[in-house]
Amino acid sequence: MCQHTPTCPSADSPDRAAAHVVATHPEQGWSLLCNALLVWEDTGELLPDGQIVAPHRPLAATA
Repeated sequence: MCQHTPTCPSADSPDRAAAHVVATHPEQGWSLLCNALLVWEDTGELLPDGQIVAPHRPLAATA
């Protein structure tokens, strides 16, 4: 899907979430990236092959 130069990271790349946003639905909390990755505002991801990546927010610092 990506037609940028340089191309965006593929959906199986560790930096896959760095791809360009092609559609966004903030009212529903998700965006579609040009590498066909769906990302949610809670940092969860849905890969193009249907695999789910659980939310991976950094834990809050403890005192």
